[in-house]
Amino acid sequence: MSHSSQPALRIFAWPALIALLGALGLFAALLGDGWWDGLSWLGLGPTGMVLDTRPVAPLR
Repeated sequence: MSHSSQPALRIFAWPALIALLGALGLFAALLGDGWWDGLSWLGLGPTGMVLDTRPVAPLR
């Protein structure tokens, strides 16, 4: 092949980090109340922010 491909770590680094934060946020939400709630918000917040700021195709 004549094209240079990007390493897998460079391609999947941000999605893997967002998935890990989401999993940790869900786990923290199941563990308890108090500061666990804050930890779950910190873990689940980036996923919501990414979904909220993604570009949306215009409707025709």
